Amino acid sequence: MSDDARVVRMAKSGPMMVEGPVRIEMEDGRVVESDRFMVAICTCKRSKIYPLCDTSHRKKLRAKN
Repeated sequence: MSDDARVVRMAKSGPMMVEGPVRIEMEDGRVVESDRFMVAICTCKRSKIYPLCDTSHRKKLRAKN
């Protein structure tokens, strides 16, 4: 694999962490960009800033405990 490949980290019950910058192309054609060095991408679809994570998944986890 090449040295310029993006690293993606999957977190159990959390967001997908991607080394930035990233450009996310949504199904509806909308484009979301982030120039941060690490970008949290929502996998639960609860985020108010979807597709980016706003830690909304944590509320659901706390409710289970």
